[in-house]
Formats: sequence, structure tokens, C-alpha cells
Amino acid sequence: MQGRFKLYFNPRSRSTVVRWMLNEVGAEYDLVPIDFEKGENRTPEFLALNPMGKLPTLLLPDGTVMTETAAILAHLADCFPEAGLAPAVGTSERANYYRWLLFSPSCLEPAGVDAMMRKDAEPLPKMAVGWGSYDDVIDTIEQRLEAAPYVTGETVTAADIALGATLQYFTMFGAPRVKDSSLIQGFIARLTEREAFKRGQAPA
Repeated sequence: MQGRFKLYFNPRSRSTVVRWMLNEVGAEYDLVPIDFEKGENRTPEFLALNPMGKLPTLLLPDGTVMTETAAILAHLADCFPEAGLAPAVGTSERANYYRWLLFSPSCLEPAGVDAMMRKDAEPLPKMAVGWGSYDDVIDTIEQRLEAAPYVTGETVTAADIALGATLQYFTMFGAPRVKDSSLIQGFIARLTEREAFKRGQAPA
């Protein structure tokens, strides 16, 4: 894709995942710092871009606004097929890729937030929530990582970046079982050794 992207960025947000992905695909981009303490994500100008007032918010080269991490990662993978971060459309590999790309926002994130913020509360009924239970989610990830180094198989895709970034975040904040899982920590280590990830850690 020709042209420069514009990523509204704060290092304490999910915009770090999009920066990582932009590095992975070799996109040209500019960072626009957003200071949460100054309320820069709640200004009329920013809310006109993203009414949720949240990051990531990405402007495509043609001015289209994208939000939602998994959607952005999927789009970038498709815009830069030479990066090899998404299987071919219509294949079984692509179906598996979609499954794991959406597993993080639909299962891992809500289950983890619930487990960390409602520690003393009664578990929500499995039938009432899309993730079932936190242990179900972690068990499913570990089972997959027993079979392959990445959730999509032998090579990295955008789905691995989406899931790995969330698992790294959960490790930092002490989510149950994550830090003690050799399978999960090995997965995170493989991803964070990538040059694109390391470049994304540089100060904005």
C-alpha cells in the first residue's frame, strides 16, 4: 500500500500492538502522541476520529479511520501480503487464522479482565459469557501451543501478534496462570525476540 499511515499513540495503550504490526509489514507511518493525563483523547478533534476516545486509532493513507486492534492487524496483513502475516483467503489456514485473530478480543481479554478485577466475586455463569471461563481460555491456548510454536501453526501471523501482545500484557499485570505457563511464556518470548517488536519499544 502506498502512502503514510498516521497512528495516534500512547505507550500505555493497545496502540503499541499496531505500531508493532506496522513495523512487521514495513509500512511508512507517523506517530501522533496522545497524552491521557491531559485528556487529549477526549478533545472534540480526537472524538471526531474515534467517538470512543480510545487507542488504537489509525488513519490510513487515504484518510480512512480504523479502530479496534484485531481489525487493524487484519487489514495491515492484507495490505502488505509480502510480509506473509496472513494465509491465503479461502483456505483452511485462513479459517484457523480468523479464529485465533478474534480469540484475543472475544475471549482472552474479557476473561482476563474479569479474573483480575473480580478476584473475590462469584464466577459469571459459563453459559452467560462468550468465553466460558478464564480457565477454559487458558487451557485452550495451552492446548494449541502444545501442538505448534504459534497458534496458527509453524509461522507467525497477525493472529499470533494479537494474542501474544495480550498475553504479554497479562503477564505484566499478574493474570492467573499466565506467568507460570512455560508454553505461554515460550510463545511470548518467540514473539518479543522479533526485530519488529524491538523497534516498537523505542521512545515515540
